[in-house]
Amino acid sequence: MSDAYAIQLKHVWTKFGDPDKGTEKIVHQDINLCLKHGEILGLVGASGCGKTTLLREIIGLQTPTQGEVFVMGQSLENAHSDHGQRLRNNCGVLFQKGALFSVLNVFDNIAFPLRELGFHDEELITRIVFMRLSMVGLAASDAWLKPADLSGGMIKRVALARTMVLEPGLLLLDEPTSGLDPISSEDFVTLLSELHKDLHFTVVMVTHDLDILRDLCTKVAVLADNKMVAFGTLADVLNCKHPFVAEFFHNRRAERVFQYQETAHG
Repeated sequence: MSDAYAIQLKHVWTKFGDPDKGTEKIVHQDINLCLKHGEILGLVGASGCGKTTLLREIIGLQTPTQGEVFVMGQSLENAHSDHGQRLRNNCGVLFQKGALFSVLNVFDNIAFPLRELGFHDEELITRIVFMRLSMVGLAASDAWLKPADLSGGMIKRVALARTMVLEPGLLLLDEPTSGLDPISSEDFVTLLSELHKDLHFTVVMVTHDLDILRDLCTKVAVLADNKMVAFGTLADVLNCKHPFVAEFFHNRRAERVFQYQETAHG
């Protein structure tokens, strides 16, 4: 296994149900993928195709039925509990709706991972929290707001600040722009791009946002028919002849988005 890869999936199968009772369902069939450090992968597929399940397997929250997952050069299958926890601490996860704790203010939401890991130096926690707030473009005064007081864009920024609090080398994002208006969505993508340029982390994101796929992702993977039917640069994926790829990437809106890309870079 090469340390050149931040993530490697080798012959991953995921099945649910009981084959003896005829209830077995295959979600992933022989998934193979290699993602280098610092790359940004957009994971695309129809609803229910197993995109979020694959994220859970990458972070070690779920184990594939067959195959092996490597993160930062280490197999999750063979990772001992302490080592596995260290690997997970190097992964930041941003859930689709932010998943902020509604009873905690912004400061305590961002500080939560630090305190869970046993940080007791409140002065250090305070410095880290306000540093992360500034990093995601929020004011110090926002620290005392509750999630109910935040706009959708602010919730995403707070969730990203909490994701970044442990300086992870790998970010897993589930539909990061879902529910945002176009301006907030573009602002969030710009922020993520700027942070990536500065910190060089690896990103795996589930997304259906064509602009993100065009402007941010260095690689795109497409799940359909229980398999990974396309993987590579956006140009590679656009040349794939699978019916789902044709439906998703070659409809009228997609053609306008990707035609702009060709014009801008032609």
